[in-house]
Amino acid sequence: MGQFPARALTIAGSDSGGGAGIQADLKTFTALGVYGMSVVTSVTAQNTVSVLGINDLPPEFVGLQIDAVLSDIGADAVKIGMLSNAGIVSVVARKLREHGQGNVVLDPVMVSKGGAVLMESAAREAIKKDLFGLVRIITPNIPEAEVITGLRIGSVAAMKDAALAMRGLGPECVVVKGGHLAGGPDAVDVLLDDEGFFELRAPRVDTKNTHGTGCTFSAAACASLAKGASPREAVRAAKEYVTGAIERAFRLGAGNGPLNHFWNMKEGE
Repeated sequence: MGQFPARALTIAGSDSGGGAGIQADLKTFTALGVYGMSVVTSVTAQNTVSVLGINDLPPEFVGLQIDAVLSDIGADAVKIGMLSNAGIVSVVARKLREHGQGNVVLDPVMVSKGGAVLMESAAREAIKKDLFGLVRIITPNIPEAEVITGLRIGSVAAMKDAALAMRGLGPECVVVKGGHLAGGPDAVDVLLDDEGFFELRAPRVDTKNTHGTGCTFSAAACASLAKGASPREAVRAAKEYVTGAIERAFRLGAGNGPLNHFWNMKEGE
């Protein structure tokens, strides 16, 4: 009999192209050695070029999926991705409280890489009100951090200001991802937790094949939390994993190709 694995649950949208959403999350969980489960919030028709359509699931069915997983299998950590409307945000928050699930990573997905809007304005306010106080780590990119805080972010110093503003809303650890920050040889992420600020740096990779980077980063942090890491340890491990996945990304499709989620696994695993 195999060793009982750590368990990670993703609550997110489905990407038919396989590069982002629950597909990217489950690949990440597998690559990092945790047992992955999923709750689908929305179904998207998308590829490497664009999002052709979005179909949200009824909030009550999202809640039923959460009940099904957590009442039987349980989860050592939860990652939250695409929550497109306030009704889904509300039911996810309520179910996390009901099941006493506090080991949570929130990736506030708002817009796709191709520019499609993935979160209604009411949902943006709802996640701040209903979810920020329930999660351990939030992982917005710069455009998302600007929407959440109302701040203009054009430097690492401004990223720190935004992180401070968001941490005041309840999360234990805030990571502002700096991939959108222009200039410089490094991709810099800013982390803020009880120990203060910490900058995560990695050489910037010259590639357009970055579809699903945000989903993968938050899923990797979730996997580490599930295995017992602290939030800071989990974020540092996620940065290393995502950097390797970008460096070995695929040239698939005509647009932004996906990461290589299995770069860290030996052949035959």
